[in-house]
Amino acid sequence: MRSSSLPLPLALTARLSPVVVLAAAGWALTSGPFAATSAGEHKEGEKTGTPSASAPATAAASKTYAAAPSPCGSLAKKTITSLVPGAKSAGKEIPSTDSKLRRTCSWNALKGYDYRWLDVSFEITENDEAAQKSYKENVEEKSGGGDVPGVGDSAYSVVNLTTEDKQQTREGVVMVRASNALVTVTYNGSDFETKKAPSTDEINKAAIKAAKEAVAALEDGQQS
Repeated sequence: MRSSSLPLPLALTARLSPVVVLAAAGWALTSGPFAATSAGEHKEGEKTGTPSASAPATAAASKTYAAAPSPCGSLAKKTITSLVPGAKSAGKEIPSTDSKLRRTCSWNALKGYDYRWLDVSFEITENDEAAQKSYKENVEEKSGGGDVPGVGDSAYSVVNLTTEDKQQTREGVVMVRASNALVTVTYNGSDFETKKAPSTDEINKAAIKAAKEAVAALEDGQQS
């Protein structure tokens, strides 16, 4: 009969600490808050006596997404129950230096010997170009993955297996760009009885499912 009293390996015990949550999520934070864009510049030294119709000022392109949605409310309760058995559906939001731009929520639970961890993160950048640059850099840091069609403007998924003290942990990361927003989902699991990890297919499909729901929540927030 299973019991949850089995001590966790040091690596997985560390993941329960909020200090390393953002590192576990594979979250690559870009620097800089919203930058103010000037509406235009006045020409100096122009001394004309007859006023003329000035050219329309070039307004800064409006952002599709101005703020990050609530990450803890981005997934359906049944999704959380399915992906992280035993976890509280409310999740735990991680403190951010600027919650308007970056927000992350985590769920984790040990049920019997089965452990699952799930992160959903949102980042709002200044514009589409900045998001594209950050997305490209994040994807280049990962290897062995592939594109995920039909999610946001572009999406990439990768799954890796690690082993420590003979205990396997398999982790999937899905990175999505949707206009000027970046969505990152990290999902991993271990079985402390068998010391094996869930299959690549299980982890990958679960991470993609969560990513699709997170992107939908982002879009719903923008429309409301």
